[in-house]
Amino acid sequence: MDRIYAIGDIHGQKAMLEDALARVDRDGGGRVVFLGDYVDRGPDSAGVIDLLCSGIDAGQDWVCLKGNHDRMFEWFVVPPTPRVDPYLLVGYHWFHPNIGGIQTAESYGVAVPKQVRQKTLADDLRAAVPERHVHFLQDLKLSHREGGVFFVHAGVRPQVLLDQQDEEDLLWIRQDFHRYTGDFGAFIVHGHTPVDAPDLHPNRLNLDTGAGYGDPLSVAVFEGQEISILGPSGRVRLR
Repeated sequence: MDRIYAIGDIHGQKAMLEDALARVDRDGGGRVVFLGDYVDRGPDSAGVIDLLCSGIDAGQDWVCLKGNHDRMFEWFVVPPTPRVDPYLLVGYHWFHPNIGGIQTAESYGVAVPKQVRQKTLADDLRAAVPERHVHFLQDLKLSHREGGVFFVHAGVRPQVLLDQQDEEDLLWIRQDFHRYTGDFGAFIVHGHTPVDAPDLHPNRLNLDTGAGYGDPLSVAVFEGQEISILGPSGRVRLR
């Protein structure tokens, strides 16, 4: 397998993203797969998307996958009406404090009052979000495969062929995926569920290390049969 990098959930942390990309450049560079969740919680979701759009437009070899938070943002700003993700817990919505939509709206210069109709807020946010950012959200891929490695935001449904996976599972699955110790049909690289450090299992690697909560943003390198974490001082081999 040629050298390929994967970057975990970014969640509005533009400075962390810039640092991660600098590490990739120092390591020699190559294709980069972003595992989704570019927005919410962190301070600069608009800046993160702008950086990614600029890189794509400049011809960077980047693959951007869709996360559940990215879909919530897309569903709110794309007409005809704001949609609520049915996988959210009852009582939750994109602007719930635990979700982070407030920070995303504020990064576009849109304040979120305590009392405002969602339609009014959606209209204000649509007017503030550049059309290029909307197209970025709409163009995000649900998964990406490189040989025996399958990149996805949340995970996959066990015992379902990888090319027959449901979008809801690719964006939201947790327990059924995490508990499974068998063969998924490829080695799965994912984020979505925060862990203290990159979490390697025989059949998967979790790279969501909590950047949205101010913890580090993780970068992995896949080259040949080796898997390494790319830290500030270089590679640390996992396998």
